[in-house]
Amino acid sequence: MKITFPHMGTTFIPIKMILDELNIEVILPPKSNKRALELGVKCSPEAICVPFKIITGNILEGIEKGADTVFMLTGCGPCRFGIFHALQREIIHDMGHDVEFLTADRFSNYEGLREFSQRLKEASPQNSYIKIIRTIKKGLKVLDEVDTLYELTNKLRPRELNKGEVDYIWAQFENDIRTSYGYKEVMHVIKKYHLQLKEIEVDYKKPCLKVAIVGEIYTILENYINLNIERKLGNMGIEAIRTTSASEFVREQLDFIPFMRSQKKKIYKAASKYLDIPIGGHAINSIGNIMRAVKNDYDGVIHLLPFTCMPEIVVQSILPTIEKEQNIPIMTLVLDEMTGEGGYITRLEAFVDLIQKRREMKNEGKSFSWY
Repeated sequence: MKITFPHMGTTFIPIKMILDELNIEVILPPKSNKRALELGVKCSPEAICVPFKIITGNILEGIEKGADTVFMLTGCGPCRFGIFHALQREIIHDMGHDVEFLTADRFSNYEGLREFSQRLKEASPQNSYIKIIRTIKKGLKVLDEVDTLYELTNKLRPRELNKGEVDYIWAQFENDIRTSYGYKEVMHVIKKYHLQLKEIEVDYKKPCLKVAIVGEIYTILENYINLNIERKLGNMGIEAIRTTSASEFVREQLDFIPFMRSQKKKIYKAASKYLDIPIGGHAINSIGNIMRAVKNDYDGVIHLLPFTCMPEIVVQSILPTIEKEQNIPIMTLVLDEMTGEGGYITRLEAFVDLIQKRREMKNEGKSFSWY
């Protein structure tokens, strides 16, 4: 069995590590790129969201490299992600690719965990269930460590004295981690680059504006589709705070386990004034995280969503009320395959100029109504 799976930010690191530890051959597709997007666009329904198209392109690139099996999570609920695998299987089989789909439901209960373990057992019958569970725990540890490392880059980038140093180290990390094998090597690479980042020269006293990134999880985590928004903001001297991470997403799914803790209850409570029930996707998280940004005196919020994403369109309709009542700047960026980088940067720069002016006036004791 040669297994491939689509990218979503840095989630490939723990997934590959788990499969390596279980001696399952991994065919890692190239990072999400223009070609993957073009491949996905050609064979996808026109009106479906851009995450579907890029994910399909990732899978096709994995198949081109020799994969005979595709691993995909599934699920139910209003977000279309839960049925991506079914539609992609039909598309890919119609294209003449004879590949198997290995699917598992989201980890919303013990049954979901059992099913995931069973799928890994089917793929690696030589491993015991005990080893599989221990390997999954190692995967969760790796996921946490990678997210911690990424958060560190966002904190350091706007404060670094030698511009570009953080980006250079992160690029080296991405190259090394793709070729690392198994838990020990992966953890060694993470620790090595954590030390390198801690050693760069930064000015911690430099005042930096803080902007929260909220919205649909794929567009937040996948830097190819969001055009590296956190890097762009960081290089403008803005500290970008990613409000949703892959590790927090997994904790939200697993918080039915006694020792697992997530921010879900706090986020839902924060959102309750404007949205008091989950309506699918990460809509309630978007509202809750905006309210937490207000509470923590962030300078602004950027809301990301893929074109046609219904849960986030509902969020978008609530944002003018929040802007007016909470007096916080919010900019929405709708992303699809037609998004042009020039216009995108212009909007970011205009937004940054406005929140800088707003901060200056607040520091001078002057009022500045955003709405």
